[in-house]
Amino acid sequence: MTQSILPPHLLRAHRLLPGLARFSPTTRRRLLGVGGATLIGAPAFAQSLLAGGDAGASTATPPPAPGGAASGSNAPINVSGAQNAPIPIAVAPFDTQGVGAQITGVISDDLDHSGLFRSIDPSSFVPNSINNGTPVWQNWSILGAQGLVTGDVSDAGGGQLRVEFRLWSVQQQTQLQGTAFTTSADNWRRISHIIADAVYQQMIGDKGYFDTRVAYIAESGTQTSPIRRLAIMDYDGYNNQFLTDGTNMAVTPEYNPSRQQLAFVSFEDGNSPRVYLFDLQTGATRLVGSFGEMTIGPRFSPDGNSLLMSVSRQGGAAIVKVNLDGGDMQALTDYSSINVTPCYSPDGSQIVFNSDRDGSQQLFVMGADGSGVKRISYGNGHYAEPCWSPRGDLITYTFWGSDVGGFTIGVMDPDGTGERILSQGWLVEGATFCPNGRVVMFYRQSPAVDGTQSRLVTIGIDGFNERQVQTPTYASDPSWGPLLT
Repeated sequence: MTQSILPPHLLRAHRLLPGLARFSPTTRRRLLGVGGATLIGAPAFAQSLLAGGDAGASTATPPPAPGGAASGSNAPINVSGAQNAPIPIAVAPFDTQGVGAQITGVISDDLDHSGLFRSIDPSSFVPNSINNGTPVWQNWSILGAQGLVTGDVSDAGGGQLRVEFRLWSVQQQTQLQGTAFTTSADNWRRISHIIADAVYQQMIGDKGYFDTRVAYIAESGTQTSPIRRLAIMDYDGYNNQFLTDGTNMAVTPEYNPSRQQLAFVSFEDGNSPRVYLFDLQTGATRLVGSFGEMTIGPRFSPDGNSLLMSVSRQGGAAIVKVNLDGGDMQALTDYSSINVTPCYSPDGSQIVFNSDRDGSQQLFVMGADGSGVKRISYGNGHYAEPCWSPRGDLITYTFWGSDVGGFTIGVMDPDGTGERILSQGWLVEGATFCPNGRVVMFYRQSPAVDGTQSRLVTIGIDGFNERQVQTPTYASDPSWGPLLT
């Protein structure tokens, strides 16, 4: 019998969990640690702007977006072919320099990032195309713009900014939304994301994902002495903050879907693996508990009040559920096989996980109480790290097998049908969905002279628009947080 030889970077899994020699590296493999603190910026104060008017307490109901679903609906979005026919939108400069120009740039970048919009080159704008606050419609129509964003930034005193924006439908020649924000001057980037989210929602018919943060593992050091710190950043890589100092390794961060809180695992001071909570608003770290020989990949319930994780005992690993205080531990599977990386469906009724119970590593779905286990993957290879979309329509995963070169990130329907590859590489894994379920972030690892290098990337669920996220160090294990607003 021929034995499969794993690359050196994959062998770390076997040192983490005794008895996992037959199991893949993507069961999660790094030791963990805890450290410092930081805070998230406060939300801005917003007012609505009436069409043609000033700040007010309410706004008229906007007309439906052209060709889109009603604002805030859960209707399916046709994202196929986004690379070929994104919505052309003009973002008029809020100012030609300073913070106004920076806000304009971030809004354009956000919309372009989605793959559903194409920001029109400002050099093509016709001069004097805004007359007394109202667009000169023909000047924007000749550019092919379907939407137009206008705005202004002013000093509100006391270190505060007032940022106004208006979204216009060029086709309907009407205002869709107008809002003013008063916030601290250093909060300008977040205001930009909030504005881009408003544009996305009005034009697409679904909530945006730009005013979000992503937890991840910042990787530095050498191959023999790696440093892995818990870190957080805006979704686009800006405002990066290191939450631990690297004294103890950190791995598998998981963002609470309902509050600003992270779960992660640590072998602090040489102890057995422990699960911790990190409060992003206070910087406090709290122990949840130690649950077995090895604890892997804690995942929050949809309400954020409990955790799923994999706990190893007796040569196997079970999916267990615990409260955030570490109490009321319930085993949802037994330890006769290796069951790892559980993830709830968004309504909390089901759990997807991977297991070798059928001889090879495959994906399974069961009820939230552990009942009705059903296998959903049948490809010629191995599946790992499933993650359920917040919309409930897709499950993403890592796959590798003899029919593909290297590893792939894929998606499938919750019943296992509709399987398709999004991206491929030497090692790609750790996929996480943005809050509206239309973009996936994962990490791409490649060999280097001194070991390996890992980078975070995003891609649309249609397999288009892959982009690298800039981070100050190598990065892995992303977990996309909820909308901050």
